[in-house]
Amino acid sequence: MKATGIVRRIDDLGRVVIPKEIRKTMRIREGDPLEIYTDKDGEVIFKKYSLMSGLSDFAAQLCETLHKTTGHIVAVTDRDVVIASAGISKRELSGRRVSVPLEQIMEKRQIYMRSPEDPLLLLSSDSDRFTLDLAAPILSEGDVLGCVLFVTDGQAYGKTEYKLAQTIAGFLGKHMES
Repeated sequence: MKATGIVRRIDDLGRVVIPKEIRKTMRIREGDPLEIYTDKDGEVIFKKYSLMSGLSDFAAQLCETLHKTTGHIVAVTDRDVVIASAGISKRELSGRRVSVPLEQIMEKRQIYMRSPEDPLLLLSSDSDRFTLDLAAPILSEGDVLGCVLFVTDGQAYGKTEYKLAQTIAGFLGKHMES
């Protein structure tokens, strides 16, 4: 654990303000759920909670199926990191932080499909190897939970991949509602 040197007091309602710099660095937004852990040494740890992380095995199976069906590199993210992928080795993408452009695509709540004249958008802020061709945000009860992605692999994407990404994103969103 890394010390920040920042000290905050608890107010009379038991609240603690997380400094803006930390919220920005950790991509914590207003309304984001946080898990609270305690340690026997008296430490209190806040961790971003991701509904999608519980679906990583299921998302991996969906990615494998999409990859076998289309032959493309496929990934599923939560709002912060890649939780599953297929078509490449797992460690090349799994756990990588999503890029700012991908965050913006998710916030728009619309499917993104790159046209030939569009600039390349990086999938991850940790690597410049993978770019996005198709991104379908996963929406559940109006909230963005993550994204289904087709990653650049030199092949053309069409209506079939668009509909597949849209369908899987819709399915995952509905699945999270129940």
